[in-house]
Amino acid sequence: MTTTSSLTDRYVDAALRRLPGRQRPDVEKELRASIADAVDDRLDAGSDRAEAELAVVTELGDPARLAAGYANRPLQLIGPALYLDYTRLLTALLVTIVPAVAAAVGLVRALQGGTALSVIGDTLGAALSAGIHIAFWTTLVFAIIERTPVLRRAPTQPWTPAALPGPPSRRARYGELVTETVLMVLFTTFILLSPVVSTETDADGDPIGVLSPWLWETGLVYLLIFLVIASLGFSFAKYYARWSVPLAVAGSLVNIASAIVLIWLAANDRVLNPVFVEAAKWPLSVPQWINTGLIVISVGALIHTVAEGIIRARRR
Repeated sequence: MTTTSSLTDRYVDAALRRLPGRQRPDVEKELRASIADAVDDRLDAGSDRAEAELAVVTELGDPARLAAGYANRPLQLIGPALYLDYTRLLTALLVTIVPAVAAAVGLVRALQGGTALSVIGDTLGAALSAGIHIAFWTTLVFAIIERTPVLRRAPTQPWTPAALPGPPSRRARYGELVTETVLMVLFTTFILLSPVVSTETDADGDPIGVLSPWLWETGLVYLLIFLVIASLGFSFAKYYARWSVPLAVAGSLVNIASAIVLIWLAANDRVLNPVFVEAAKWPLSVPQWINTGLIVISVGALIHTVAEGIIRARRR
């Protein structure tokens, strides 16, 4: 076996510096023996000693990479074993939390009477900040798991075909359509009858509508009814027609527009009729709770629409 030279010593030292102290003696012995044997093989083939040693060390490659292999230490931020779980969790967090944070901040700024520019700026800033924090902390957690042998080597449940999502039940989707239709009919009937059917009357005995007369004066009530009916129409289209990008985008835009209109009405206290609230002797907290509930429901509908659109697009 050939003796070591300064090139081998330098290479071995560079590799050992990146290893824990308990591993260094065994790795040094193994690595030096491996290099010496490979050099001897090249010498037997007629190569020069310096050229043979240089070729062997070159074939071994970067000592940092070699040391990482000995230490079983990954050289990537997130390895293949965790990458799918990492991307799935990160996507789920971004799709759900970022829109919720943006909607909440925008709602608070709007209720505080901020200008449209400040509301938009604060909303976008909050969404960007939330996205950065989610991405950073999720990546940090998975990077720590990747570099912790006890956590990384923990047994995981193997994938089986049973994990595949089942085909959607046509009967279940038809039940959803029936439910949406009933709710749409009740919603539209309530809105159209609210000016003439009421529990409170004025001095002349005429009914006091529950909803704000401003909705009829501006015609916004008819826009809201149109959006609700259009949303139901797209639900039927998704049931009976083939999925397509224009259909999905149009349906999502209608749902988003409905939610935004309802949020704006509730945030500006344009839903209930102040005269009815006074006649019914409701506490001031009741209209506030109703408006808050409408906003929360609308924000939830926004998040659901965005998440459903992303999931359908990824599936297709």
